[in-house]
Amino acid sequence: MAFDGITIANLREELSEALTGGRITKIAQPETDELLLTIKSTRGQYRLLLSASASLPLVYLTEQNKPSPMTAPNFCMLLRKHIGGGRILSVTQPSLERILHLEIEHLNEMGDLCRKTLIVELMGKHSNIIFCNEEGMILDAIKHVSFAVSSVREVLPGRPYFIPKAQDKLDPLTACHTQLRQAIFSKAFPLSKAVYTSLTGFSPLMAEELCFRAGLDSDRSAASLEEPEQRALCHALEGMLLDLKLGHFTPQIVYRGKEPVEFASLPLTLYQDLEARTFSSVSKLLETYYASKNAITRIRQKSADLRRVVQTALERNRKKYDLQVRQLQDTDKRDKYRVYGELLNTYGYQLEPGSKSLTALNYYTDSEITIPLDPTLTPRENAQKYFEHYNKLKRTYEAVTNLLEETQAEIQHLESISTALDIALLEEDLLQVKEELMEYGYIKKRRSHEKRPKITSKPFHYLSSDGFHMYVGKNNFQNEELTFRLATGGDWWFHAKGVPGSHVIVKAEGKELPDRTFEEAGRLAAYYSKNRDNEKVEIDYLQRKHVKKPGGSKPGFVVYYTNYSLVIDSDISGLVKL
Repeated sequence: MAFDGITIANLREELSEALTGGRITKIAQPETDELLLTIKSTRGQYRLLLSASASLPLVYLTEQNKPSPMTAPNFCMLLRKHIGGGRILSVTQPSLERILHLEIEHLNEMGDLCRKTLIVELMGKHSNIIFCNEEGMILDAIKHVSFAVSSVREVLPGRPYFIPKAQDKLDPLTACHTQLRQAIFSKAFPLSKAVYTSLTGFSPLMAEELCFRAGLDSDRSAASLEEPEQRALCHALEGMLLDLKLGHFTPQIVYRGKEPVEFASLPLTLYQDLEARTFSSVSKLLETYYASKNAITRIRQKSADLRRVVQTALERNRKKYDLQVRQLQDTDKRDKYRVYGELLNTYGYQLEPGSKSLTALNYYTDSEITIPLDPTLTPRENAQKYFEHYNKLKRTYEAVTNLLEETQAEIQHLESISTALDIALLEEDLLQVKEELMEYGYIKKRRSHEKRPKITSKPFHYLSSDGFHMYVGKNNFQNEELTFRLATGGDWWFHAKGVPGSHVIVKAEGKELPDRTFEEAGRLAAYYSKNRDNEKVEIDYLQRKHVKKPGGSKPGFVVYYTNYSLVIDSDISGLVKL
């Protein structure tokens, strides 16, 4: 995430254009650390969200309203008293700091024209919204900070406002070329760290981007760079700063599949292998990014208990599997004991009483073999002892082989459930996974009087470029439904080879599928599988009539003996989702 000085500069430009000259018609404080201002201007009505949340400080224009508490907090009441109906004169950003100043003109109680400044500091856990008068004295803040909390600066009514200089950084927009070079290249830090610790407004992400544009390794020591490499970095920096000065911003989010990875107000060329979506407004970018991020975070939190159940069961079964493999290895000598018994029955008549071994020809290998004997037993008794040992190991082998197959099937089933949890996007998707865990005894079953929830989750539905309908199961129950109820014999079935993943069905409708549809269905099978992050994924595909379900097997488990294969990437960004 790059909510840095560069993104703030983009925000400043957008807010300045939209809000300058507008009047504040409503002030609300929906959260203890959040304001929502409604502003009307000649360009329309805007809602400005200002959040000083320690975990998620934000500023952006939004169309969404938020419910306010019945009784307005004191800070909100103070703002209403002073700047309710006030006019926004300017929106500025000191240097490239993560700070915005909203200068507001209003009439005081005497009818005189006054100016106040609403300052939004977006500094992680130190974020705050501070209200100051014309002289720069703090009238109030959404968070009070005393010297008991911070030795750098008090944020309390009556104290002077200033920007704390916790780090000695240069303003890249005003510093000269020599100062910039000296600040960066004198540090024995990795190059990216030298950049973001030397220049105001640069986050670690933008420092990495700068190094990438310059064609330099960001982990190299800045002090070790040769003159041509220093020039390359300075040239890339000049290009970035020129975009900033001219307001050439390109707000974009970089996605890995459907999940937002990073955002920035300048193009992120270092993520060339990922999809980038460009926005016309940085406010839209921020709202989209955090809405998507929050949705993914929320569904992961909701699925945390289920993941824990699956992970615990997987670990237990993997330990059991390893133990069974060792038990099976212990039975490898069973045939040797059978041969010992047979050879003793064949050659034992030659032995003298009390013999400790028998050396004889092994007619299975045509080589001599020495068989240890118990001298207190007869040859026949020794042979019987070896046969008993053989039979015991044989029974163990047969039992452990069956147990091993069961444990392996259990592991495959649990891994498929784990993949279903990764695929889930909505709470209703989790309900079906929970039902499966209940059915197979991984979690406690519902009591008889408890009502079973209505399952509303449906398979993903895509349309191929050639107009064929493609369906993707989100979990084992949906895989079973798609393959053995929705699909007909002539439809095509796709699945990632050898790993848990979704069944993908392409409805052929009696037509021959074009190559492009095979490729698109293969990408869906790759994306909705455990190997979705691999560069290439091997996919098995065949007509549905050749897919069989073994009796008594778990849902979604199938077998097939003839199939085609393709190797393809998991990029589904171009597919139409219905």
